[in-house]
Amino acid sequence: MRTRRTPLTGDEPATYTWRPPPGELAVAVMSLSHEAEITGGHEDHSHDFPGIAYFAADGGIVRIGKEPRRVEAGDLFVLAPGDVVGRSEHDDLADAQGWGVFFTADALGPDTPGAHLAWRTHPLLFPFVRGKAVGALRLKVPPGQRDEWTRRIHALEDELRHRREGYREAVSAHLVLVLVGVSRLAADVVGDLRENAEPLLAEVFDVIERRYPEPLSLREVAAAVSLSPGHLTSTVRRRTGRTVQEWITERRMVQARRLLAVTELTVSDIGRQVGFPDAGYFARTFGKLHGMSPTAWRRLNA
Repeated sequence: MRTRRTPLTGDEPATYTWRPPPGELAVAVMSLSHEAEITGGHEDHSHDFPGIAYFAADGGIVRIGKEPRRVEAGDLFVLAPGDVVGRSEHDDLADAQGWGVFFTADALGPDTPGAHLAWRTHPLLFPFVRGKAVGALRLKVPPGQRDEWTRRIHALEDELRHRREGYREAVSAHLVLVLVGVSRLAADVVGDLRENAEPLLAEVFDVIERRYPEPLSLREVAAAVSLSPGHLTSTVRRRTGRTVQEWITERRMVQARRLLAVTELTVSDIGRQVGFPDAGYFARTFGKLHGMSPTAWRRLNA
């Protein structure tokens, strides 16, 4: 799992971005134990992709947000993009028995809407729409379910390691089972967040989901939610780790990759369908984010 670091800006921590190489599944499992090597662990940082951290037994310390937390058996931390992970001490995980699972929206298959942007219609993803406004959710897996959680994550890790025939489908299936478990545990918490804590994010993502296929600017999103562009930009970035424009572009790229993979539409037609009437601008934007042209990406992922 290779990430790219965006340096600190002002008081904001560094952000780590994950863009898997073409053809590589956007799912990773890492051990959270005395052997763990945590990317970014030497500093406060955040990720622009979601993940979970599950601990099967007591032991260890996690630093999510401002306060260190002692790990208890059954702890499940739901990490949204933008959640700040504190700098690790060398012995924080010396007594821990846990795993981190990280993924992007593409990992759930070509028919899955973008994470954070269609969360109302995808119950497996809405627990991750929060960011720094609330901090990582700390959920508790009941004692009777903990062995099953461990088996799920081991099965996912095994498929990723050995890559047997059909492993892509198996990884997707195991990831879905993990996220079903998260969504069930988080249901009550997220209901409260929807109603009380994050109505602005809900509005912003609804606007993006409805209007990303057409020309859409920060100013237009701000007008739709009755805020100034500057205030909206700073608020969304603080709560999610990304700007409004980056979320618009991410949603468009998710749909563009889907159309490139499962249709025979021309690149120009795909660009128009995802909000880029100028085919050249679409190709440049896609290339900047993926390191290759839409046509080259299609050849590798057809």
